[in-house]
Amino acid sequence: MSIFEIIMLICFGMAWPFSIYKSWTSRQVGSKSLVFLVALFIGYVSGVLHKAFFAYDPVIFLYILNGTMVAIDIGLYIRNKLLYIKETGE
Repeated sequence: MSIFEIIMLICFGMAWPFSIYKSWTSRQVGSKSLVFLVALFIGYVSGVLHKAFFAYDPVIFLYILNGTMVAIDIGLYIRNKLLYIKETGE
């Protein structure tokens, strides 16, 4: 278990609640990129798989937590995109 890995995951993880809140309240996709969110999600899933198969330690829960928050943001992105399409007819 690396203290630097923990710090990185905590720092990245601190941003997601704000992003989720903004997605929930604004109902807009704005400057978000679905490709970027999916890339991040794949990265967190890869971190979980690495911890599960090669280097299991409690840090796996930070990967799971961050991955869950990214998945929620992806869901909100899709919801907001569908709302936009419904409202504008595009």
